[in-house]
Amino acid sequence: MMKLKPNCECCNLDLPPESKAAVICTFECTFCTDCAENVFGGVCPNCQGNFVQRPIRPAAMLGKYPASTERHLREQPCLATAG
Repeated sequence: MMKLKPNCECCNLDLPPESKAAVICTFECTFCTDCAENVFGGVCPNCQGNFVQRPIRPAAMLGKYPASTERHLREQPCLATAG
């Protein structure tokens, strides 16, 4: 079952379960769309995979299958790419 991590692993922006600004890779690394596009150029810095919009778990299912509350942050600093 998908964890639905609560934050961007780069900038620590809150990404609640209903957020349309959350993207994930195949390993569920979770970032906001801004960091995914502008910091990482659409490529996951952890696995080099692509990003897709994270699915939104229906509110009725969150009671039975709640989102994770464990926050994750990258060890390396997230620096904006030169543009």
